[in-house]
Amino acid sequence: MSAEPADGAIETRGLEPVPDAERTGRVRELVPTWVAANISVLLLTMGAGLVISNGLNIWQVLVVAVTAPVLSYGIVGLISIAGKRGGAPGMALSRAVFGQRGNLFPGALIWIARWGWETINAVSGAYALLTVLDLLFGIESSTPLIVVTLLLFVGCTFLVSGLGINALRVCSKWSTYLFGAFSVLVLGYLLVTTEWSAVFDKPAGSTAMMVAGIGTIAAGGISWVPSGPDFTRYLPRTASSKGMVGATVGGAGVVVLPMVLMGAVMAVGTPDLATAQDPVSFIGELLPTWIAVPYLLIALVGMLLINSMSMYSAGFTAQTLGIKVPRAWAVSVNAVISLVFGFLLMVVATSFFGSFISFLTLLAVAFSAWIGVFGVDMLRRRTYDAEALLDTTPSSAYWYRGGFAWQAMTAWAAALVVGLLFTRVDWFGGPLADTWIGRNGLGWATGILTSALLYAVLPRTAPAEPAEPTGSGRRERTVGALAD
Repeated sequence: MSAEPADGAIETRGLEPVPDAERTGRVRELVPTWVAANISVLLLTMGAGLVISNGLNIWQVLVVAVTAPVLSYGIVGLISIAGKRGGAPGMALSRAVFGQRGNLFPGALIWIARWGWETINAVSGAYALLTVLDLLFGIESSTPLIVVTLLLFVGCTFLVSGLGINALRVCSKWSTYLFGAFSVLVLGYLLVTTEWSAVFDKPAGSTAMMVAGIGTIAAGGISWVPSGPDFTRYLPRTASSKGMVGATVGGAGVVVLPMVLMGAVMAVGTPDLATAQDPVSFIGELLPTWIAVPYLLIALVGMLLINSMSMYSAGFTAQTLGIKVPRAWAVSVNAVISLVFGFLLMVVATSFFGSFISFLTLLAVAFSAWIGVFGVDMLRRRTYDAEALLDTTPSSAYWYRGGFAWQAMTAWAAALVVGLLFTRVDWFGGPLADTWIGRNGLGWATGILTSALLYAVLPRTAPAEPAEPTGSGRRERTVGALAD
């Protein structure tokens, strides 16, 4: 498959590893990338949920807001190192771990999970647009208007994600500046108008609810882990691994921390915020129009970017599943699905927040099984064979036995089952969900530990040794995670 350099307006590169000559990215570009990945008013709603549903006080919310992004985006940053070493998207590199056929199983699950994430973002964006129309023109929501706003949001998402990584970088940069400026304005307004005695007088909640809150907030970051390499494959091999992790955690944390805290403060004046069907319109009730409208419009751009980044990665995942179309067109499948599911969530579902938390919980479990296996493989691996990644025939070095790496598949499947055993959501409860692990919402953590430990102790089947690096993008050699 031919591909043009990343300097073009439209990125045409698919799964093929990026040649060294085209790796002109910079580590600092990861900061606005992960800022943009978290510009969502849903963080306000989740912060309110920590106070209302989990019963936490402001100091416990602060602990959650600091710990969750460090934990989850620390993992994102670590897995992202594989991208600069292999020069390929995360789910393409995953072929080296699970085998050409084996990778179809976690790949399909991750692809399906992205449908839900993109649906949640599309619904949030549509609600933001509906709120702006109501504030400015008094236009109330209706089913036809819901359809129009969803179409507009998903259409813009498809456009940006289809253009590729350069469009995402430009949009991320400017949305970071604008959102940061208006967030400071909102924070200033809250400082002046909030009844702080009510905020600080709230009693502390249980430790279990605080741990569960960390898991809920961290789940959003965990969902980005397989996508991490997608945004670092244009970095040179000499890029600092520590710098990559720091930029990832810093970019996410600078948004997650204040947004979650602001949501917790807002919950004092809007106690029904965490259970609202519409997770956005409360902003128009709490803030004056001159702040609320531009803030919502900038947040709308942020949610569009989140969805664009998700669809960008989903295009690669679809290609690894054998969908023989360019990445930009592979994105269209997810766009259509998010339209359909978004309509159902906005028109049929009775509780947006409940559906959202249930989805995040299951999403984290689904991704955690893959994370443990891939992470341990990164620690042991010294090379990625660029030709073998693209060769889906039995001649591939990553064919293993019948196209499957049974060790990775066994660890992944076992971790998926174990994670679900300890998980409870609105409509599903595992038989071990009432244990200490389950009550603390740590099903996803057991998934990572199970897959990592099991994969580490199982015997390893090494693929054929790839050739030395040529710098041309063919049979490029990469250094393992411990070598930096």
